[in-house]
Amino acid sequence: MDVAELKQRLVHEPQALPLPESLLRTRFTPDHALVEAALAWQQKADNHHLICLGDSLYPPLLKQINDPPAVLFLKGHINTLLLPSIAVVGSRNATLGGKKVAYELSEQLAARGICVTSGMALGIDGVAHQAAIDSAKASIAVLGTGAEVIYPKRHRSIYHDIQNEGCLLTEFWPDVKPFAGNFPKRNRIISGLTMGTLVVEASVKSGSLITARLAGEQGREVFAIPGSVLSGQSEGCHKLLREGAKLVESVADILEEVNALSSYHLEELKACHHIGGESASDLPFSSLLASVGYETTTIDDVVEHSGKTIELVLEQLLELELQGWITAVPGGYIRLKRS
Repeated sequence: MDVAELKQRLVHEPQALPLPESLLRTRFTPDHALVEAALAWQQKADNHHLICLGDSLYPPLLKQINDPPAVLFLKGHINTLLLPSIAVVGSRNATLGGKKVAYELSEQLAARGICVTSGMALGIDGVAHQAAIDSAKASIAVLGTGAEVIYPKRHRSIYHDIQNEGCLLTEFWPDVKPFAGNFPKRNRIISGLTMGTLVVEASVKSGSLITARLAGEQGREVFAIPGSVLSGQSEGCHKLLREGAKLVESVADILEEVNALSSYHLEELKACHHIGGESASDLPFSSLLASVGYETTTIDDVVEHSGKTIELVLEQLLELELQGWITAVPGGYIRLKRS
């Protein structure tokens, strides 16, 4: 994106900006100094990106919500936005048990090629990001501040480490400081980016339940981990379960619910990037696909036949399943289509 393009959007499409409607009804002149500052930030480093609503890399699921951000500031790997994603959120004052569950589920999601998205807050959010970082997998931290502001400061290492494989994402200008009203607003991006939202621990009045409510309103899946009836930390999760959220005991409970949105996500990416029809030379992970037979093939057999690592096999099998080439069955996988 160049200076002229961004200025043109600001002048001719003010309704796309995240501003009160009353202000947009008045004569509105964009602050060109602010625009120049944003573009200067973009040019400051190779991993700084500005993404507008019409750009091909704008997340397709986020584009479907009622009020998608007009501009996203991204710091890190922009291709992270192409990955199917699950939000993992929960209490800032999480229990040790809650943190353990969040870490293990996030680690398993990451191993299966699912990007872990959260808000980089203390507690469950930070644990979810750390699990992806420790696995050298992609994660997205949606900030309630500008991209150059580390909040909370205790998560300085997560802020830096997450950029190695994933990214930081925000709709706020780079130097915007923490402001209470911005955090509930950013929650719509967390839920909007993702196929579903998993709440690990939450009180009845918490930001995590706001994210879960938004996910439901956006037509996404809502998942919750049950906890002790004696713990206030799980009251919010139990409320979600009573209202119809999917109870989660393992990562399989999540994956089996998101196939439809995963397929939609992949189709939207194909459309945005003009990916053509399938041909023998374009088969996804053709060598791995050849390792799966029309009768039940175990994971061990796939790994041995393909010569790939178990982590890569699991990641690619998930994508093949989402694209309809194979299906998981008791004991392994079965191929569904001929090339």
